[in-house]
Amino acid sequence: MILLMCSCAEHKEFISTSGLSSRNFISGEGHSKTNLYVLKNRTGMEVCITNYGARIVSIMIPDKNGKYSDIVCGFDNVHSYQQIRQNFGATVGRYISRILNAQMTIDSTTYHLQQNGGKHISHGGYPGFADRIWSVKKSGRQTLQLMYVSPDGENGFPGTLTTTLTFTLSKDNSLSLDYQATTDKPTVLNLSNHSFFNLSGNLNKSIENELLQMDGDSIAEYDSTKCVTGKFITVASSPFDFKTMKRIGNRIDEDHAQLNVVHGYDHTWRLNSPGDIRKRAALLTDPESGRTMEVYTTEPGLHIYTANGLNGKIIGKKQTAYPRRAAICFETMHFADSPNKPQFPSTLLRPGEQFHSQTIFKFGTTETH
Repeated sequence: MILLMCSCAEHKEFISTSGLSSRNFISGEGHSKTNLYVLKNRTGMEVCITNYGARIVSIMIPDKNGKYSDIVCGFDNVHSYQQIRQNFGATVGRYISRILNAQMTIDSTTYHLQQNGGKHISHGGYPGFADRIWSVKKSGRQTLQLMYVSPDGENGFPGTLTTTLTFTLSKDNSLSLDYQATTDKPTVLNLSNHSFFNLSGNLNKSIENELLQMDGDSIAEYDSTKCVTGKFITVASSPFDFKTMKRIGNRIDEDHAQLNVVHGYDHTWRLNSPGDIRKRAALLTDPESGRTMEVYTTEPGLHIYTANGLNGKIIGKKQTAYPRRAAICFETMHFADSPNKPQFPSTLLRPGEQFHSQTIFKFGTTETH
């Protein structure tokens, strides 16, 4: 019965399996109202989502012994999400990552975008999709559909953009994120989810002992200022080679030009099977708990971020202080600065076209592999 309350009741308090109180996520009125929504399947997996920034707040999955734990960083109230500039669980847009010099040209028209990352625009500017209240179109036991209409000119981007995001929790413990969008003017779009995962369930513990396998042979190269050069460099024999499963921390602090730019992993891998949702892009395993996560996507790139910027000062759910490298992000996406890099796959969306992107996070244990 609690599941029905979380989907349709606006004022009755409920407590999720992860310990979140719906009362702490209610803010505003009418179309500007935030709330907490819970998806749960028959096996017991639970996902909590707020329509503030279309954010994943918690994911409860079992370990190899059947013990359930929350495996994503976040806050236990909407006000912390509003006040603390951190992308925990957020939908990032219009354009995740950087567009260099905060400008781009479409059909001979140059657009000057908001500069929120030095002279560049980062993650779509501020406020971006992560800072907006999304309207709820459908809410059920295993599906939640949210929508945001971004007005023409928001942070400098052309076109009124209508985006819907459908979260679907399947009986095989897969969480699907299905993005669709349309525009009334030519524009660019690069959406992604920014959840911070730690499969151990201990969110103040480093993920350096977790194991990672990636289906990518190259990464987008940075210059010394973390701007993409437009080139790809091979991962072979480098700290970025996860073609076979390796411990994340093995070479993360090695003296390597790309690692030195961001002091860890914060790079986009070019996937070997771009656009093919059937091919696994990545596999993450926590040896101690036995939890696993597979990533599937229609996107051409997968950005891995090992939370190098966390420092223990942010206090999250259950009063947990999130230290450096307490999580790993899997941001399925196109490449940074694609509007200015014709050699990269295009992010252009025109009127009459429909943008579609899908990412699946499939959870299990080592016993199921």
